[in-house]
Amino acid sequence: MQRQEKISQVIVTAGQMRDIEDRIFAAGMPVVALMEKVAGLIARRIQEIPPIPCKKGLPQSVGSRVGILVGPGHNGGDALVVARELHFRGYEVWIYSPFSKFKELTSQHLQYAQSLGIPIYQTIEQLPDSDLLIDGLFGYGLERNLTDPIASAINQLNELSMPIYSIDLPSGLHTNTGEVLGTAIRATHTFCLGLWKLAFFQDRALEYVGKAELIDFDIPLADVEAVLKDAPSIKRITPATALATLPLPRPPVTHKYKEGHLLLICGSRRYAGGAILTGLGARASGVGMLSIAVPESLKSLLVSHLPEALIVGCRETESGAIAQLQLPEKTDLTSFNAIACGPGLTRDATPIVQEVIESDRPLILDADGLNILAQMGAIATLKKRLAVTVLTPHTGEFQRLFPDVTDAIHDTVKAAQEAALQSGAVVLLKGARTAIANPQGGIWMITESTPALARGGSGDVLTGLLGGLLAQAATKQISVEDIVATAAWWHSQAGILAAQERTELGVDAFTLTQYLLKVLSLVTIP
Repeated sequence: MQRQEKISQVIVTAGQMRDIEDRIFAAGMPVVALMEKVAGLIARRIQEIPPIPCKKGLPQSVGSRVGILVGPGHNGGDALVVARELHFRGYEVWIYSPFSKFKELTSQHLQYAQSLGIPIYQTIEQLPDSDLLIDGLFGYGLERNLTDPIASAINQLNELSMPIYSIDLPSGLHTNTGEVLGTAIRATHTFCLGLWKLAFFQDRALEYVGKAELIDFDIPLADVEAVLKDAPSIKRITPATALATLPLPRPPVTHKYKEGHLLLICGSRRYAGGAILTGLGARASGVGMLSIAVPESLKSLLVSHLPEALIVGCRETESGAIAQLQLPEKTDLTSFNAIACGPGLTRDATPIVQEVIESDRPLILDADGLNILAQMGAIATLKKRLAVTVLTPHTGEFQRLFPDVTDAIHDTVKAAQEAALQSGAVVLLKGARTAIANPQGGIWMITESTPALARGGSGDVLTGLLGGLLAQAATKQISVEDIVATAAWWHSQAGILAAQERTELGVDAFTLTQYLLKVLSLVTIP
C-alpha cells in the first residue's frame, strides 16, 4: 500500500498528533520550516478553490479581501504565514487578533506582517469588509471552554454572511470528541493538517467543520507507525480499502456453493417490506445462494420480487410473525455460511432470535433482532456465543442494548468501542458518520454519507448487503470488521450517488437498492 493511501486512512487523537510532531521536531525538523510548508500548502489551496469572483487581475479563487483570525499559538502562526503569502499575491489582507501574548514564533510573524503594512485589529467593531475569513485562532490542543471576550467575538464572526476557512480544526471544537467548548467557529471549509483528527468523524462536529480536506505535509510514515503501534487502530475506510475487500474478481472456476449461502430471517404480515428490502440488498452483494425465511403468508410475495432466492415459508403466529423455522429437509442452520436476522420480524418472533443466537453460525442482528436481544440481556447473551456476531443498531437500539454505555449520541466512536469490548461482538453504530468497532478496540469509520439515507428501510438494505458479503467471505481470510466496513461504505456510496441524481428527498429504500451496483460500475475494482 502506498504511503499516501496509508496516511489517508489514519485517524488520531490530539495526544497522538502531539507525539508524532514531537518525533518530527526531535529528528531535526525546525518548527519554523514546518510552519512555512504547511501554510504554503494552505495558501495555495485557498487560491485554487472556486468560484467567488475576485477583483480584476487576481486569480479566480475565493475572493480578493481576506480577513485572518490569529490566535496566540502555532495555529495563529500558520494563519500569519498564510496572510503574508496572500498579501504578496495581491490580496487585500487584514488581521484580527484580540490577544496580548503569543508564542515566540507567532509573535515574530505578527511583527513581520505589521512591517508589511497589513492592518491588525483587536476588536470586532473595527473589522473591515472581506470576502473570506481564515480561522487560525486555536488548533488541536484546545481543551478548555472558550469565554468572553473571545467567545462573543466568535459568535459575532459566525453571524457574518461570508465563508470561513479553518486551519486544522474549527476553533472551539474538542479534537477528540467534537464537543463544542462553549462556542466554536462554524467553518465553511476546514483544512485538516497532516493526519485526520477524530473530531471530524463525530456527528456533533459535522455542522462546524463544513467541507473537510486533508493537507498532507509529508509526515514520515515511520513516525506515525511508531506512535500508533500499541494503540487500538482508528481508520477511515477509503474506496481503495473497501474495494480491495470485495469478493472480486471471482476465480475463473467456481460455483454457487463456493460463493456463500446466506440465510435471511425477516418479515411479518405487518412488515412485509422489510423482508423484500433485505433480500434486495443481499441480491446486490452477489452471494451465491440466498435463502429467505418468512411467514408462510408472505412466500408468494417474496417469490415475485426475488425469483432466484429460495423462499422458505414458515408457520406463523396469529399476529403474522414467524413462529417456527421450517427449513427444507436435510437442511439446518449449519448449512449456511452466515445468517442475518431481524428486519420486520416484530418481537413476537423472540423464539426464532433465541434459536439463531444459540447457533454456531456468523450472525448479523438488526432491527427487531436487536430489540429481542436487548430483552434477553445483550452482554450476557453475546458472551455465550462461540461464533462471530455483528450488531447494526441506530442510537435508540444501541441505548436499549447497552444502557450503561452513555456516549452513543455524543461520542459514537467511544460508544461503539465500549460496546464491542463488553459484548465481544462487532458493533456497527449507525449515524451521520458510522463507527464500526471490534472487540479488540479497533475502529473503522465511514467518513462520507448523506442525510438521504435517513429513510425507513435503508437499514434493511444494509443488513442484506452485509449478510451477502459475510457469507461470501466465510471461506476467505478477510476480517469480519473489514467486511462490515466495506458493506457500510458501499451502502453509503449508493446513497450519495442516488442523492446526486434524485436529490436527498428522492432516495427511498427501494430506490437505494437500484444504486448499489451502479456504485461499482463507476469505480475501478483492484
